[in-house]
Amino acid sequence: MLENQMQKTSALITTMVFIRRSVLHSLRNVDALIMAIALPIMLMLLFTYVFGGAIDSSGHYVNYVVPGIILLCAGFGSSSTAVDVATDMMNGIIDRFRTMPIQSINVITGHVVASLARNLLATGVVIIIGLLVGFHPNASILSWCAAVGMIGLFILAFTWLFAAIGLVAGNPAAASSYGFVLLFLPYLSSAFVPINTMPKWLQGIAENQPITPVIETIRALLMGGEVTNHIGLAVGWCLLILVVSIYWSTLTFKRKAGRR
Repeated sequence: MLENQMQKTSALITTMVFIRRSVLHSLRNVDALIMAIALPIMLMLLFTYVFGGAIDSSGHYVNYVVPGIILLCAGFGSSSTAVDVATDMMNGIIDRFRTMPIQSINVITGHVVASLARNLLATGVVIIIGLLVGFHPNASILSWCAAVGMIGLFILAFTWLFAAIGLVAGNPAAASSYGFVLLFLPYLSSAFVPINTMPKWLQGIAENQPITPVIETIRALLMGGEVTNHIGLAVGWCLLILVVSIYWSTLTFKRKAGRR
């Protein structure tokens, strides 16, 4: 029992060390952090002030678009995890970790946790800017907590997915390209326009992909809508992506690290 307890303590310490390592890398990579915040803000300003009047002349479009921008921010920030993981796999640092009496796969967990913290911070900044440009949520404290929980679950699921992409990619450039494809999903959802305004063939895609129920859940929580219509599907999609991504990451890491 004592030996098992020591192993658990060692694993926890190792994980915390890798999390600290990834957080420090994030703090040093100021350009990436700025872009993770600046790009969603620029898109929000673009859709609010340039396209908003054409899409919704009532002036309330900002209340519709901000939940979509929040998810876009989360997805964009998570995508950098693929590059970070691919870089670690290519530069030989994993070989060094494997010579030590630690579980080297914890380096992936470190990237995921650091990305989660970084993206929650960026999301908070985006929400503040949204409030400054006219976003008026109608949410209680409980609804805000539920919305933050939903956003956190989405970020966690997609960060693990991007980590898996980083593991299977041959190099950081390929990881960035593969991850970029996923960033189009918010544009094919209800993030920026109602689904019923899309062509019929596109409505089916928008209605049956994971981003739409997550956005609709966050929108309902923040704007006082009916949450039960989408929350089950949103949580289900996120949990499915999370489980599959962790399993995929674990198998891929063991296979690729074992070959080295």
